[in-house]
Amino acid sequence: MSDVPEARYYTEGIELPETEVSTNLEPWGETTVVGQPRPRVDAYERVSGTAVYPADVTMPGMLYGAILRCPHPHAMVTAVDVTRAKAMPGVRAVLTAFTPPDRVTQPHADLIRTQLFAPNCRYQGEAVAAVAAETPYQARDALRAIAVQYDVQPFLVDERRGLEPDAPKVRDEGNAGRPQRYSRGDVERGFAEADVVLEENYRTECEIHTPMEAHTCVARWDGDRLTLWESTQGVYNVQMQVAAALGMPFSMVRVVGHYMGGGFGSKLQAGKYSVLSALLAKMTAKPVKIVLSREETFLAVGNRPPANMRLKAGASGSQPAGGVSGLDFVVRDLYTCANVQTELQDRYINAGPARPFRAPGHPQCAWALEQMMDALAKAIDMDPVVFRARNVPTVSQARGGVPYTTTGLRQCLEEGAKAFGWIEARAEIARSGNRGTIRRGVGVAAGLWAAGGGGPPSTITVKFFADGSVNLNMGASDIGTGTKTVMAMVVAEELGVDPDRIEIEHADTGSTQFASASGGSKTVPTESPAVRAAAVDVKRQLLDIAAEELNVAASTLALRDGKVVSTADPAVAKPIGELRGL
Repeated sequence: MSDVPEARYYTEGIELPETEVSTNLEPWGETTVVGQPRPRVDAYERVSGTAVYPADVTMPGMLYGAILRCPHPHAMVTAVDVTRAKAMPGVRAVLTAFTPPDRVTQPHADLIRTQLFAPNCRYQGEAVAAVAAETPYQARDALRAIAVQYDVQPFLVDERRGLEPDAPKVRDEGNAGRPQRYSRGDVERGFAEADVVLEENYRTECEIHTPMEAHTCVARWDGDRLTLWESTQGVYNVQMQVAAALGMPFSMVRVVGHYMGGGFGSKLQAGKYSVLSALLAKMTAKPVKIVLSREETFLAVGNRPPANMRLKAGASGSQPAGGVSGLDFVVRDLYTCANVQTELQDRYINAGPARPFRAPGHPQCAWALEQMMDALAKAIDMDPVVFRARNVPTVSQARGGVPYTTTGLRQCLEEGAKAFGWIEARAEIARSGNRGTIRRGVGVAAGLWAAGGGGPPSTITVKFFADGSVNLNMGASDIGTGTKTVMAMVVAEELGVDPDRIEIEHADTGSTQFASASGGSKTVPTESPAVRAAAVDVKRQLLDIAAEELNVAASTLALRDGKVVSTADPAVAKPIGELRGL
């Protein structure tokens, strides 16, 4: 198992163009734009309703697609009769497993590829057929007219039963994945030396992403070229996956995703609805829009699976040490511990596929670990804040001891407790007692996220026009976190221009530069160094031109308010538009 679960957010093994980021750039000192409050660059569009989300896209002659889904947790599709559906008013196309092209596959999850219409439906909500009609209502009515014969199979919906002898088999190879193990130090010796050893089971239930804008795709063909308007966190992810599914060159698939109404990890990849909208559009020679219903988003586009965690931990009251053994990265890295051993194992059930969901694995693990930390602190009679603060590591233990620049966790715990009145609150609760029906208490918890550090590849283009306006071209999606605003501020800071004079092109595989998907908290640390590097290169070119025309050293010049000015003599200045070299 990889020490750092970042593969879903970063592109590996593919040669890609990228903006070279110099390590010699000095950090900004006092800033005029970065760090200052300002409205988002697209604030008006978002609050006025003029921002066009994929669900808002309409086109002349556009049809509406809908997907028939298996109503059973596990069933074999033996026959599909679409005779009545094809004859219904407004229906323009019907696609099933028994009509070409059933060879189409698509990445449905890590290491899993399924047929577009799998005859073995392993979860309620699996796609069985699709239709395109002139209205959404006609499309839904046509679904109800499709007659499907199912051979219903035994099913498993509780992963805790998966290894029982009589449990139904979800996959041919069994109900359990290959164990993923991690260890360091000597766990048994650590337990033997601990003053206190506790062991407990914890469980979190399945959670659904439920973004405000349901998963949506609009497909249109222009000859052999396909354009998709997709509600996605990564237009290049969708481009590559749909192109692969349809057997097309990447260059013939364009994906546009300027706005999206929430994703939380569920929109990091293409879905079957993306491929189906493209196929239906090809069959009808019309644009086709598929908007999943809220019920469909509950069933078919990912979830955070339930997690069962067994933690065994030891602590000693005589020295700042603690040990845990449980689940994933938080256990391995959040607190100092020389002896750690973890084992993770997937259990398969008849339910929709798992997808990344707001720091995959980390919230569940932190929830369990922090309860164990409280229990250990109580067992050794130590304040929970003090116990945690004493065990904050200075290195990333799970990464082989790489030093942290800073974690900030100890200061956060100590200063937060002081601002909160932690000691006084606990003392008051102890004085007043807590034995009635209504209990009062205070709590503390910590966490971390193994990704989010950013890194290449990222490709940026910055154009500076003679009138002092700027164009920033980047492929990254703004998933509601203000990415466009952040990048505009970086350019404005470096080039000395008003952020309102910066035009931003983004998230369009047909016209913008490459970017990995926006997820895992990595977009700003990935894109902003490349954006700054591109702006620095533009500034260098401008200052070189101005230095030659003003007959001064470029190192004595700066850009401010659309002018080239001398840092030594403010009287020496020239509007950028008047530079003859432009």
